[in-house]
Amino acid sequence: MNLRVVFPLMAGVSIVLLNGCVSVGPDYEEPEAGMPDAWHAAVQDEFKTGEPDLQTWWTVFGDDTLNGLIERAATNNLDLKTAVARIEQAAALRGVSASQYWPDISAGASATAFRTAEYESATGASQSGERYGADLGMAWELDLWGRVRRSVESADASLQASVENYRDILVMLYADIAASYIDVRTLQERILFAKNNLEAQSKTLELTQNRFNSGLVPALDVSQSQLNLSRTQSLIPPLFQLKVAAVNRLSVLMGAMPYALEQELEQTKPIPSASGDLVVGVPAELLRQRPDIRRAERELAAQHARIGSTKAELYPTLTLPGTLAVGSIGDGYSTSYGFGPQLRWSLFNGQRIRSQIKAEEAGTKAALHAYEQALLLALEEVEGSMSAYANEKDRIESLKVAATSAQKSVDLVTQLYTSGLTDFQNVLNMEQALLEQQDALATSKGRVSANLVGVYKALGGGWNIPAEEE
Repeated sequence: MNLRVVFPLMAGVSIVLLNGCVSVGPDYEEPEAGMPDAWHAAVQDEFKTGEPDLQTWWTVFGDDTLNGLIERAATNNLDLKTAVARIEQAAALRGVSASQYWPDISAGASATAFRTAEYESATGASQSGERYGADLGMAWELDLWGRVRRSVESADASLQASVENYRDILVMLYADIAASYIDVRTLQERILFAKNNLEAQSKTLELTQNRFNSGLVPALDVSQSQLNLSRTQSLIPPLFQLKVAAVNRLSVLMGAMPYALEQELEQTKPIPSASGDLVVGVPAELLRQRPDIRRAERELAAQHARIGSTKAELYPTLTLPGTLAVGSIGDGYSTSYGFGPQLRWSLFNGQRIRSQIKAEEAGTKAALHAYEQALLLALEEVEGSMSAYANEKDRIESLKVAATSAQKSVDLVTQLYTSGLTDFQNVLNMEQALLEQQDALATSKGRVSANLVGVYKALGGGWNIPAEEE
């Protein structure tokens, strides 16, 4: 056979055979998800149904410091960098699977100097010389049953799942940054309330000491006043420690060393709060917006494709090999080549392939259930976070009234005590109640904002749906 037609003939035969290829195994269909038409009626008054801006949800707080932290974290966070590397890895593995579409061509060359011993020569004299050789080999498995196509289909879905994993980390990162930042501001306000009460209680101690020195009150008043002051002092160091932990957490989320943000966040600022109408979508939007649901669906698709890839092993494998070799020794040279299809069929393997098929089918069932569970958990998280936000908003209104009343009560009872019209126990009770109500109010303000962060996190906010999916 003429060498010039060997490899073109191989390519032509391959194209003809590939056109008749089929893909064994079931074709993937995205599972139907039964989603409610609307959220639970108990929280509908707090949220408006519409098209929410979930990509930059944190801007509802109107806090420039928070906006800057999130912007910096998008480029510095190490979890995000790890997720990007996983995407690159999945893309490379997809390339490994797709490479099986093409022939495996290899080339080699050799050069040898030789000298034979006298006893090895037919003439009784030693011989020496040089040998040169070059060879070209090819092996091409024709994807008759779709093994490679299913493998690439699985790799495509795995790559898409890694992208969704990146988006999921993005969602959690932004929510963690906002929640930790709110913690810092909440603790600053709680510390401020505690210090203000400490200052007021110091004046009360001075008042009781003066009245005792004047013989107007017993020593018990002074002791109780000192007890109240010391108790308030003991509350401040744990609050500072909690603030340090929150700042450290924020610093690490930013991809920096602990304490890196200590000076930046040292100045006390108000707890971020959202204003205006809060808009959420309908439950069905979770399927498109929640990266963890999207990832679970892509993992299901990847697992589903493995069934067909494994089933293809039940059928014959057709390979088109080819070799071309050129060699020379001395002044002569030789050329050789070979080409011919090879068919291999596993006739007996102890049920290995069929057992593997059953394993992939069971894995697909597990992936389907994981997808269904992701849907339920998403709905549970959204409903829970919306309910927590609505109920805490109701609670904070009562706490505002209570804190205001406690402050008025302290002012009034102090005047009465100074005038000798009430005993010190009432002053003590009111000062304790004021600190308790102010601390509860600051905590609740932070919790309202943190619960709103939880709502946006549960909705999958922090990234934009690609234009091709709109």
